[in-house]
Amino acid sequence: MFASEESTPWYRSLTGLIATSVLLPPVGLALLWMRRDTAAKTKIAASACIVVLAVGYAFAFRAWRKASGNEAHYAALEQDRARQQSLAATSGQANPNQPGNPAAAQQTGSPNATNPAAPTAETASAHATRNYWTNFRGPNRDGRYDEMPVLTQWPAGGLTPVWKQPIGLGWASFVIADGRAYTIEQRRVQEVVAAYDVTNGRELWKQGWNASFADTTGDGPRATPTWDDGRIYALGATGELRCLDAKTGGVMWGKNILSDNGASNISWAMAASPLIVDDKVIVIPGGSGNKSVVAYNKMNGAPVWKSQSDTAAYVSPMLVTLAGRRQVIVVSATRAMGLAPEDGSLLWSHTWDTDMGINVSQPIPVGNNRFFISAGYGKGAALVEVSGSGKSFSAKAIWENINMKNKFNSSVLHEGHVYGLDEGILTCLDVNTGARKWKGGRYGYGQVILASGHLIVSSDSGELALVKASPDQYSEVARFAALEGKTWNYPAIAGGKLLVRNATQMAAYNIAAN
Repeated sequence: MFASEESTPWYRSLTGLIATSVLLPPVGLALLWMRRDTAAKTKIAASACIVVLAVGYAFAFRAWRKASGNEAHYAALEQDRARQQSLAATSGQANPNQPGNPAAAQQTGSPNATNPAAPTAETASAHATRNYWTNFRGPNRDGRYDEMPVLTQWPAGGLTPVWKQPIGLGWASFVIADGRAYTIEQRRVQEVVAAYDVTNGRELWKQGWNASFADTTGDGPRATPTWDDGRIYALGATGELRCLDAKTGGVMWGKNILSDNGASNISWAMAASPLIVDDKVIVIPGGSGNKSVVAYNKMNGAPVWKSQSDTAAYVSPMLVTLAGRRQVIVVSATRAMGLAPEDGSLLWSHTWDTDMGINVSQPIPVGNNRFFISAGYGKGAALVEVSGSGKSFSAKAIWENINMKNKFNSSVLHEGHVYGLDEGILTCLDVNTGARKWKGGRYGYGQVILASGHLIVSSDSGELALVKASPDQYSEVARFAALEGKTWNYPAIAGGKLLVRNATQMAAYNIAAN
């Protein structure tokens, strides 16, 4: 029991101890254990209460700092966009988001909106333009840029940005088409899809809806939008899927893929980029009862097929041809599988699970019937072979080891070798044997893409590096600070321009060789 408070200094009294513990938990804890007349069991119980209080204060302080930082960032972002609108108005360039502009009336964000306006001539002819980086990680979702040669020697001080400006929160990348870059961001209480002019970074339109996701990894949406034939398909962190007119931002159709399929959100939210295959858009809500992988009609959102019952992972579906069969590779929380794009039927399955049930890395097709796959959390990598024909296929591992552990990034393939970040350290493997060729260069949990026989590596601290894609040795050509702050987003390249972003900044760099 606590001793009597008669004739004791305030700091030794029970009242003083309680007050001090509430105001300054560490001091209160010290005073508690200085009390010689208090039983050990009482001290232990009281200590637990003080520690819980201190932890609560720490979380509250962290939340306050985060909210204050977000508020300051949103204010700066809104100021920048207001400046852009003012400059556009001065130069006579229309902005579809300005009050009074007819296009603004289309941007309601209603999930039930349908065909708000007839397609313009530019939108209707968009399919005639050869657009390159219209998918997550490039045209084949494999992190390769082959459109044109890029600079393989960078200035000593680094590349000079063509433009650089604030952006909303989130971990999505860009897709690029018709001279515009599209991404999805968090702006206060809304998820916002925005279109930017690649030449100067000016925001051309934005389309938002009320939704938000926040956790310790960072706030905002994760899945990169997809461009297809003049439309943008964007998926928010809480499952809101929208088909938007790429010219105006008008809503064509929309729905929530989680509620539509009786699925619960996963720990770090929806992150798989929508995949367009023929007349379908394929998404991964992860619902049970054959509602894990779902195809909707890309024009009107009508359901086409639903397949499997796996918990979703953080991997985007990919359209590939393996063993002569056109198929969609899907990686769930526990396995990789091939699905027939026509009806979603299962072609083959290969167990691929981690101790924590987390898969994030994209598979890479290797030759005609193999693919490379990797995961962090101690899992490693494997080369998997798919064989069979007709409706009978099977998959088996050719090799599996721990030489490449892609945590939440993906590797690239170049001339028989895989290059990727093994728990933050750049590593080269022989793809046919899994043997490590070299390991060197710390970039944290950044991202890697391949261009002109070189690796463009974005570090998780915002640096950009150029590394030779050679199995002989690790050779970094250049490195410079491109962005400020934590950077997990994938870079994107089109027309010789490299676009990078994180949760606060976006920038463009000219890397065309000529």
